Amino acid sequence: MIPISAKIVIIVSALLLISNFATNYLTISLLRKETMEMNSRLLARELREIFINAGNQYQIFLFSENKQEVTDFIALAAEKNMTHPGSWALGMFPSGELLFSTTGATPERLPDEELLDEIVKAHENGTDEGARFFNTPDGEYFGVYKYHEDWDVFLLRADLMADLMRESNEVFKRIVVIIIALTVVFMGVSFFALLRILRFVKVISRSLYDMQQKQELTLIDLKDAPADDITYLGASFNSLASSINNLLGIFRKFASRDVVDKAYRDRIVNLEGEQRELTVLFTDIRSFTNMTETLGNDIIDLLNLHYNSAIHIIHNKGGIVGSIIGDALLAVYGADDKEIDQNKSLAALLSAWRLQDAASELRNGMLESRKVIEKTRALTPREEDVFKAVMLAIGVGIDGGTVFYGTIGSNERMTNTVIGDNVNSASRIEGLTRIYQLPVIVSEYVKDDIEEQTDRFRFFEIDTVQVKGKTQGKKVFFPLDVEMSGDKEIAEWEVFEKALTHYYDGNWNEARVYFNSLTIPAAEVFKERVNEREVPEGWNGIWTMTSK
Repeated sequence: MIPISAKIVIIVSALLLISNFATNYLTISLLRKETMEMNSRLLARELREIFINAGNQYQIFLFSENKQEVTDFIALAAEKNMTHPGSWALGMFPSGELLFSTTGATPERLPDEELLDEIVKAHENGTDEGARFFNTPDGEYFGVYKYHEDWDVFLLRADLMADLMRESNEVFKRIVVIIIALTVVFMGVSFFALLRILRFVKVISRSLYDMQQKQELTLIDLKDAPADDITYLGASFNSLASSINNLLGIFRKFASRDVVDKAYRDRIVNLEGEQRELTVLFTDIRSFTNMTETLGNDIIDLLNLHYNSAIHIIHNKGGIVGSIIGDALLAVYGADDKEIDQNKSLAALLSAWRLQDAASELRNGMLESRKVIEKTRALTPREEDVFKAVMLAIGVGIDGGTVFYGTIGSNERMTNTVIGDNVNSASRIEGLTRIYQLPVIVSEYVKDDIEEQTDRFRFFEIDTVQVKGKTQGKKVFFPLDVEMSGDKEIAEWEVFEKALTHYYDGNWNEARVYFNSLTIPAAEVFKERVNEREVPEGWNGIWTMTSK
């Protein structure tokens, strides 16, 4: 971008140069005209002296009859008044031959035949004097002439134009140098003055350029800006930017982050979507019905407290909150183009465990509040019910695969959504967390995706289940964080794996021994299945769920 101050300086300087040159050219032209008129008068006066002297010398010639001596004296007298090296005086016969000449090498004839013809014709028409320009090998001359009847010659007094204009040309050159010097100084002073005056134009334009590159609308820093229309322009932009950012902030609260980014980038949101490979996280609050009945309208405060942490956690891991329906939250990973380099399933799993930590922190906070109250008094039955209700616990189910992700609805009302079998599967897997008493359960897709990235988690197979609404069995896994788990817990899960192998093979007696030795909650489900029960006929290792 060319700074506006530079443009102003260039334009003003160009106009100033044109104005100065034009003005001085007219001045020099008028000066030259005046100089020519003055020179014409001086030449006429000198010619008059030459004319008088020529008349006197003619009388002497009549007496002495020495023509050469007389004409030499006329030339010598004429040279005394000449001030320029190119000055010239001569006497010229109508035939063109010279009677005398003051030049060093006296020519035989006047070099300019056109001048001779003009003078002779003017004489024949009764004009015996005048002023003329004429050319010689030495350059252009300007002179005045007068016909001398006694000698029958035209007396001519002329000066070389280069001599006449030398002073004016020198003056013009000096003026040009002065004009250029002053213009350069003026350009420098003007440029720095304009830079100072228009400095906030540069600040505004640079800020706007940065906003355009970053695709972010920010405020322009107008600190120490002068009270002028440029500052008003910047302040008006800041006011508009604040309004837009407020609206954008509200928009972000009601729309997913990728939709907001697309709307800001493309300036439009269309009803469109595409098949994408995403990871879907579904989380649900347990015993929500009892919480609602106990807390009433206060349930909103608890939900806001929970979702404030949950949404922040999901966003920090690059997830996008798809929907919130009462006690359930759906999030997708891999849809945000800004997080394209991360492992979407690992981000979802890290979010899941962080969500469990946030729920635990909330419960611990409630327990601390209870202890404070119990230091002074016992809880009332109503307070006991409330504290049981606020002991918020959640389950998290994660699945992934190819789903439809996009915007559906109409031009009047639209919403961003994710649709696919894996979305429903994530919800069903979350439901299994209640049965197996596990905080997080994931699918085989998530397991395989994460194991390619890191060995931080060990995935222990929990079961192969056919959830309600499905016709095929699906393996589900518990992701154990080995960095946060002890050797005893890992050893128990390894025993669980052995028990599950016998369970799948239909060796329930062997499986029963292993399951009965375990203390992990997930084993309780299998103890109930295999204890005092025979292997079902046609057993294929798949357990069919009868509820969501």
